[in-house]
Amino acid sequence: MQLTVWTYEGPPHIGAMRVATAMRGLHYVLHAPQGDTYADLLFTMIERRDARPPVTYTTFQAQDLGRDTAEIFKNAVREAYARFRPEAMIVGASCTAELIQDDPGGLARALDLPIPVVPLELPAYQKKENWGASETFYRLVRALARPPAGRAPGARPDRAPGARPTCNILGPTALGFRHRDDLREVQDLVGRLGIGVNVVAPLGASPSDLGRLGEADFNVVLYPEVARSAAQWLERTFGQPLVDVVPIGVKATVAFVEAVAAAAGVDPGPVLAGAPSRLPWYTRSVDSTYLTGKRVFVFGDATHALAAARVARSELGFTVVGLGTYGREFAREVRAEAQSHGIEALITDDYLDVEAAIAACQPELVLGTQMERHVAKRLGIPCAVISAPMHVQDFPARHSPQMGFEGANVLFDAFVHPLMMGLEEHLLAMFRDDPEFHDGVAPSHLGGQPRPEPAAAPAPAPAAITVAWAADAEKELRKIPFFVRGKARHNTERFARERSLPLITLETLYDAKAHFSR
Repeated sequence: MQLTVWTYEGPPHIGAMRVATAMRGLHYVLHAPQGDTYADLLFTMIERRDARPPVTYTTFQAQDLGRDTAEIFKNAVREAYARFRPEAMIVGASCTAELIQDDPGGLARALDLPIPVVPLELPAYQKKENWGASETFYRLVRALARPPAGRAPGARPDRAPGARPTCNILGPTALGFRHRDDLREVQDLVGRLGIGVNVVAPLGASPSDLGRLGEADFNVVLYPEVARSAAQWLERTFGQPLVDVVPIGVKATVAFVEAVAAAAGVDPGPVLAGAPSRLPWYTRSVDSTYLTGKRVFVFGDATHALAAARVARSELGFTVVGLGTYGREFAREVRAEAQSHGIEALITDDYLDVEAAIAACQPELVLGTQMERHVAKRLGIPCAVISAPMHVQDFPARHSPQMGFEGANVLFDAFVHPLMMGLEEHLLAMFRDDPEFHDGVAPSHLGGQPRPEPAAAPAPAPAAITVAWAADAEKELRKIPFFVRGKARHNTERFARERSLPLITLETLYDAKAHFSR
């Protein structure tokens, strides 16, 4: 474990919270001191949930360490069951409580509650949040999933002739990047193929729903970080094939539709014939030539970083100059993808390493997390957020998926708009001295009269100090767009007065600009 100002992932019990909070009828009892009780902040403020997360803490204090903390935990489990009456419970310890080794699983079993109680062993000093979510979901599936009556263990599902094929959709959780919106798009695609959805889990599922997982013909894994382990167990145990093509981007969505259709034995043609994304049209348009070859740095969780790199190169014509992830469990896949771009992958959970790599690459666009957004802002590089961890801004109220054909439209906007803003600035600079279009010319409907110079705000200054503008400095000032020229004049004159400079030269103007841009 490394102490740092920013972190890409929390400890593994945060991953367990994401699974528990996503589900219905499941309660999480966490052995934790007062300082670890921040689930409400995560899920009600950051994700804007309208209900408190189903988590009970023991909240032991320092003086309790010399007493019986095991009894405190058992009382918390009893009270949580009596109050919430869940269908099932998961129990575990936070990173701090792990040190006192109270064995939450054994203590909960001793209570002999009339519901399933699944113990979690989440080593906080070796593993992190995504692994914790994956392990929690895997343990729940193993404990609760049951094969349909009459099917031999490991046998493939045998669908009756004419019966509608069904699948489980696995992976979306609470506090997940666009999971709610992605799920809506994927359910629509699956439904248009004529395939029924048996269970969606963890998001919206109950423990009894997990018991029905074995009834589906196959499983769809949307987020391998969360659901791949559980889906592989279901494949080994119930003979259910898994589809783990992540449908982010037009090409990946087409591949996803084809893979799902093959698993269900249906025709993908009608769905693919009506693919509604505008991204392919844009890449064939004249406007796209402005962006061809733009150098892009990509970093995030493995699912979104891999998908963003592929979309950037194969669908928008960008050049990927950096690719990395903080998810060490998926380092092999990310390294292989980076190699296909002719670069070396960056596998790190230290944001300072990522900042150094971005500064070294000097890309024209950064696709990353909120941390990379802050880094890019400092370096003056356009950025789009494409991955967790996220800030409250990245849980939009609107429908904003990453997956499916509509998700490709969202990606198109997210990737292109920051670059187009840069293009606008370039055009503004290019035409600022044009005799017809420069900002000193009034609109034609005003008769061509010169645009009035904005009045500079009065600046307090000693009466004895007056400043004048050299001709070359005045000419350079007029190159600044009119809507910020007054502020530039005011700041430069203040800079000169503070240094007792009676004449503002071109050098003074540049020095003032450097001073106020720090």
